[in-house]
Amino acid sequence: MIQSLQSLFVRDLTKLKTEIEAYRNEEVIWQIDKNISNSAGNLCLHLVGNLNHFVGAILGNSDYVRNRELEFSQKDIPRTELIGQIDSTIETINRSLEKLSAADLEQEFPLESLGYKMTTGYFLIHLFGHLGYHLGQINYHRRLLDVE
Repeated sequence: MIQSLQSLFVRDLTKLKTEIEAYRNEEVIWQIDKNISNSAGNLCLHLVGNLNHFVGAILGNSDYVRNRELEFSQKDIPRTELIGQIDSTIETINRSLEKLSAADLEQEFPLESLGYKMTTGYFLIHLFGHLGYHLGQINYHRRLLDVE
């Protein structure tokens, strides 16, 4: 299960990188429009912040300190920096998940992030779904707004 989760997180983080790279106009990464309240850039920052916090810091004991407000308020970060943050997150995911055992997945996750107790395995599956949800939003954002 751990190897499967690791593979899926890396697959979708790599897809996130591909989506950010696919914008023809880098400025569009930060645009919002009508009912689109979050830019692709802010969603990208949110995803790397979320995973670095919950997987890296909580499970992997990294020194990452999350600032969730900045994930949604920072603007105009260069694409190259976003890509670097995604690459760093892939490394963090790999390092952190490699430390876990099958028994760790059955243990209670240290935080009640969803408002209730859950196993670490359950929460990792939740985080993977969260990544996929926002990845789809970024894809849709790009196809709607990055037009010539």
